[in-house]
Amino acid sequence: MSYTCPVSFEKIDSNVSRISAMIVATLVITYLATSNVYILYILFLDFYMKLFCQKKFSLITQFSKGVKTIFRLKDKFSDSGAKRLAGYFGMFFILLLIAGAHLHFYFFSMVVGAIFIACSLLDAFFNYCFGCKIYFIIKKVNPDFMS
Repeated sequence: MSYTCPVSFEKIDSNVSRISAMIVATLVITYLATSNVYILYILFLDFYMKLFCQKKFSLITQFSKGVKTIFRLKDKFSDSGAKRLAGYFGMFFILLLIAGAHLHFYFFSMVVGAIFIACSLLDAFFNYCFGCKIYFIIKKVNPDFMS
């Protein structure tokens, strides 16, 4: 199975996703610098809207679409199933950060935050999505995954 073949047959604009990843990384960096847990709550709510409601309710997605329009970036579509799994991973990282903040595990929060930032920035700058790579591996083993 090639990385470019459609797996879920739904498409997502990769440029909007990459801009969103940059915004998420910036917000996580801001959280780590300020320890303001409300940033994590906003991120969690945004991820929840993207994954379980409609994307039009996600402020980060709407802002990313606006940035894409301002810079006149062309549409570049990719498989939405892979990005969806990456979104679940992102939500999991946010929950770990929230738990670390409330339990005062600062070193744990820094490590989790650094991993999350690294993954987000790899997606934003190099279009390399760890969640997407894991998705394609799982789909090879279990074709019915997330169907």
